[in-house]
Parts: sequence; structure tokens; C-alpha cells
Amino acid sequence: MNFKEFIFVGLEGLRNNKLRAFLTTLGIVVGIAAVISVIAIGEAGKAMIMSEMESFGTNLFQVYPNYREGEPYRPVNFTKQDVAVIKKIAPEVKYLAPMKYDQGEVRSTIGKKNTRIIGTTADYKHIRNVEILYGRFFSEEDDAVGKKVVVLDEMLANDLFNVENPVGERVILQGSAAVVIGVIKKTESAIPGMTPDNYAYLPISSMPGGSRWENVGSLFGSAASKEEVYQAMERVKVILERRHNAVDHYAVYSMEQEMQTVSKVTGIIGLIISCIAGISLLVGGIGVMNIMLVSVTERTREIGIRMALGAQRKDILIQFLIEAIVLCAVGGLIGILLGYGGALIVALVLKLPPLVSWWVVLLAFLFSAFIGVFFGLYPANKASKLDPIVALRRE
Repeated sequence: MNFKEFIFVGLEGLRNNKLRAFLTTLGIVVGIAAVISVIAIGEAGKAMIMSEMESFGTNLFQVYPNYREGEPYRPVNFTKQDVAVIKKIAPEVKYLAPMKYDQGEVRSTIGKKNTRIIGTTADYKHIRNVEILYGRFFSEEDDAVGKKVVVLDEMLANDLFNVENPVGERVILQGSAAVVIGVIKKTESAIPGMTPDNYAYLPISSMPGGSRWENVGSLFGSAASKEEVYQAMERVKVILERRHNAVDHYAVYSMEQEMQTVSKVTGIIGLIISCIAGISLLVGGIGVMNIMLVSVTERTREIGIRMALGAQRKDILIQFLIEAIVLCAVGGLIGILLGYGGALIVALVLKLPPLVSWWVVLLAFLFSAFIGVFFGLYPANKASKLDPIVALRRE
């Protein structure tokens, strides 16, 4: 028989034993569908996370005190002069803003709300690409004179005021009065917690309390370009260490590093889940081998007749091997369709970008064919070694 006839015989065997063929390929179908769905959903989730993080800017970095566990506490403060000097002598640094965090109550004429307070400078708007819904963000002049102004997140503004535009309204923030000069537009994020809300932003010079620059948690910066991020971080670190005579007292971290970490973690998780899904492929392959062995036993007399009519051992070997491959290939195709459909449905429900890579589909199909070869080889070899006379005597 030629190759086309071998395939025809293989398909004929599937048609004659539909239920057995279905049960045999079920493990292959489930395994292939699971692998494709998991990889597609994982890639879609990864792409969504990366897109969200890139929207903040890949040229962002942060500088913070390098505290080590077990070491004595070393007070490390950032100063206003630090920021001015860095922006002056480090061209790689485009924007740089202090980040002083606090928690407090903000009150308006209609209610009150516990909020997170950030004391910073005008550069923060450019670093985080803040989109203003109403009014404006505070300027360098506001910070220079310690103007009592505040910028609210849209959600916080809606909780505190029953007017659409609260610019010009007054609030009491930790006992100090401030005028609302702007509202930041809420950004819808597919990742919970990625977009901050319920925040109030103040010029750092008007933060409640004592020294305004005391206990500044970190410096938040933006490099002139993505390619200059690491150079900018190291330059800032060196300048701070020289100004404060404090070697290794500062640590730096970039958004690019954060993205690499996320990519690595999602990749590992996807690999683990794919390996678990691949176990069903192994089980399915064993099922194929068992069924092919049963088929050899049932068709012993048929094999004897073929040999008596002139079929050689290699013909019998190829016939049963192709039947196993056809069985797995059909299961692989069904699994690909189910996996692709499942990935699309999950993507629609979770509002993820549907990502089913062609290489995943090709790899899944080739793997299913490989299973057919691997687990079909032994039954095919056993069939080809049958003695024709013995085989013809089998009832």
C-alpha cells in the first residue's frame, strides 16, 4: 500500500470503532486543549500587565534608603537641595520628585474621608503622566511659597463633594485648610490595585507637620529616555552618596526591572501549569498504546491474511504506526479547536486580549503526532512480528 492508502485504512478504522476512538483520543484532546488555553491565557494576561505597566512609562525609576535587615537604623534623608543638584548636573534625569507619604482625614462641607496623602512636587505630574479632569496640578511656584492647595483623585472628589467640578472648594486636611485646585481623572485599569485612588496630592512644602522634607520615603524619577534609565539611576545614587558621604546607603529600582520580574514570574507560572496539563497528554498517549495493542490482538487474523497476500513486515509496521498517528492527529486537531475556542471565551469574559500564537498551535499538533509515533511504535512493531501461519489460525 502507498502512504495515501495507509491513511485511508487508518481513518476507516476510526469510523468502524467510533466510541473506542473517541475515548482513546479524549486524553489527547483534553491535554492539547488545556495546553493551548493555558499558554494563550497566560500570554494574554502577561501582555495586559505589560501594557498597564508600560502606560506608566518604561523610563521610570525610584531611589530609596537601602535598609538591611539586622543592621542598625541609619537615618537617611533626601533634601530639596539633593533634587536641585541632581536635576542640574545629571542630564539623564528628566524629572525628579520627592515622595512623602501620610495618612489622614480630609473633610469637606458635606462629609469626611480617610485618605492617603502624597507630598511631592510639580515634576510628579510629568513622571506619572497625570491626566487632569478639572483645574490643574500644582506648580513649582505653588511649592516654592508653600501654597495651601490640594489635588484630589476623581473618586475622592466625588466622595467629598456633590458638585461636578469642585475646583475652588475648600477642604480641611489633617487640621489645615486647603483649596482644591485640580481633580485627577480616574484611569480604568484591568489590574486591581494598579491604579491608585482615594489620594490627595499636596505640594511637599505645605505638608502638615514639622520639617516638610523630613521622612521623605523616596525619590521618584523619569529618565530622558528608556535607554538611559540605568545610567540615570546610577548617576542619582552616586550623587546622593557623595553629597551625604554615605556609601551604599541608597538603592535604586526601575519600572523596567519590575516588568522583567513580572515577565519571569508569569512565565514560570505558565510553564508549571502547562506541565500539569501535559500530564494528560502522557495519560492519553498511554491510552493510545493500550488501544492499539487491543487492536493488534483483535486483528491478528487480518494481519495474517495481509502477510499471506504478500505484505511485508515493514508494511504491517507502517500501517499500525500510521493508524496511531492518525488517531492522535485527529485528537490534536479537535484539541486545538477546543483550546482556541476556550481561550477566546476566557479572554472575552476577563476582557483580555485574545492571544493564540501560531507556534503554540503548531507545537501542539506536532506533539500530538509525536505521541502517536512514540506510543504507537510498540504495538506496530508487535503486529509486524506476528507469524503469518499462527495469525491465520487465530479465530
